Amino acid sequence: MSKSGNIDPYFKLSKFLSWILRHGAIEEGIPIKDDGFMHVEYILNHPFVNGRYNKEDIIHVVDTDEKHRFGIRSNKQSFEIKANQGHSINVVKNLELLPINDTSGIKFVIHGTYWKNWNNIKSQGLLRMGRNHIHFAQNICNTSQAISGLRKNVEIYIYIDLAKALESGLKFFLSPNGVILSPGDQRGCIDAKFFLKVTKVDGTVLLF
Repeated sequence: MSKSGNIDPYFKLSKFLSWILRHGAIEEGIPIKDDGFMHVEYILNHPFVNGRYNKEDIIHVVDTDEKHRFGIRSNKQSFEIKANQGHSINVVKNLELLPINDTSGIKFVIHGTYWKNWNNIKSQGLLRMGRNHIHFAQNICNTSQAISGLRKNVEIYIYIDLAKALESGLKFFLSPNGVILSPGDQRGCIDAKFFLKVTKVDGTVLLF
C-alpha cells in the first residue's frame, strides 16, 4: 500500500469499496453478480486502486470494519468481495438475507435520520431513496461503538412497529451484519402509520 498525506489510506479504500460494491459497479463497467459478489481482481485493476493497494489491504479493510459491511469468499479459481447491504444496483437481488417472519429475537427496529428529512418523512413515510432497501438498526448509538445500520451523527430515531408492519404484509430481512432491511411497499415506502414512536437522540418523544 502506498501511503501519502495525513488521511488514513485504509479509510479511502473503505469508502471506495462501499461505493463500487453498492452503487458504482455498472457505471464503471465492472461485472457484479446477483448475490453482490465481485472478483477482487477487477477492483485491483481499477485506476483508483491499481498501484495504491493490494489484496492484503482489501482483506484488512474487511476484517477491521466496525460495522462488518463487507463479506469475502474464495476458492481455487477466485477471490471475491461483496457489500452486505446498501445497494442501489438493480442487478444485486440475491443477497444472503434471512426473512423476518415474526418479532422473536428482535427488540427494536430503528431508522436513524436528520431534522432536514423529518417533515417529509412525517408526510410521506420512509422511502428507499434510490436504494434497494430501507435500512434499520437493532439498537441506538448510546456508546462510542459503531452500530450497524445507523450513522453516529443521526438526530432522530424512528422506531417501527414490526408486528403491525409484518401483519400488513410488509417484508423485512436480516443481513449478515445484523442490519434489518425492508423494500417497503409497492412504492418503496414504509408509511408513518407503522411508526411505533419517534424520538430525538436524547430520548425526547416527537411522535408516538
